[in-house]
Amino acid sequence: MLPVCATGTYNRAPMADTRTIAGPIAIIGAGNMAESLLTGMLKAGVAAAAQVHASDIRTERCEAIAKRFSVRTGTDNSAAVSGAAIVILAVEPQHLDPVLHEIRPRVGDKALVISVVAGYPIGRIRRHLKPDTKVVRAMPNTPSSVLAGMTALALSDGLSDTDVKTATAIFESVGRVVTIEEQLIDAVTAVSGSGPAYVFVMIEALADGGVKTGLPRAIAQELAAQTVLGAAKMLLETGEHPGKLKDRVASPGGTTIAGLAALEEGRLRATLINAVEAAARRSRELGSE
Repeated sequence: MLPVCATGTYNRAPMADTRTIAGPIAIIGAGNMAESLLTGMLKAGVAAAAQVHASDIRTERCEAIAKRFSVRTGTDNSAAVSGAAIVILAVEPQHLDPVLHEIRPRVGDKALVISVVAGYPIGRIRRHLKPDTKVVRAMPNTPSSVLAGMTALALSDGLSDTDVKTATAIFESVGRVVTIEEQLIDAVTAVSGSGPAYVFVMIEALADGGVKTGLPRAIAQELAAQTVLGAAKMLLETGEHPGKLKDRVASPGGTTIAGLAALEEGRLRATLINAVEAAARRSRELGSE
């Protein structure tokens, strides 16, 4: 029977991974990111459905998550975190202060708190919970929903090797993981957090170019999207510098170098650099607010 919603370094984990996290897992906020993490963790065997208790203020969302994943759900955040070994915070930033105040008495002294809440630093989480709470701050991105995400982890002090491995395993189940210093989170947000939007614009522009030169829209879009996917995969798997891979495509006097010259005239690289700087600046502003 499906549960009923209560009313009250740089690796990718293989999908055959059979590691299982020990202890109960609470997920506070059952939105899109929570759904992505559940998909990845359960598919990779990182966690079992019986370990998970997800909570959300929306009863209909609880019912949808319970039906899809066969996990326990409810609207009571305190009940979800009671006895949990891992607490994943996945609510909107403006809601986190009251949520932390609500769950503070029920978060165990040894619990690992993992936050995917944008713009909310580790120190602020600890101020609302306990000063020595073990916290991992994560910045995943939207491709996590198709298990092709990129996540950066910032670690508080006091974490054990097991804590770090646990957090890494959770996010490796939905893509790749790097560990950074927390002060670099704004830069990560600007590159991989906002980056999918930049890439979608580039794919759309490539497809528009194909349509302009005579291709049907659907074919042009598929060509553009698969080309971006293949180029990214080639870069990651070969470890080559992108400039070196670019030079392999651009033969003397050929079509590619003509296209690259047009990109240089349009200042594509400078524009992308400026976009990252603008996004990082805005991320810092939001964090200070």
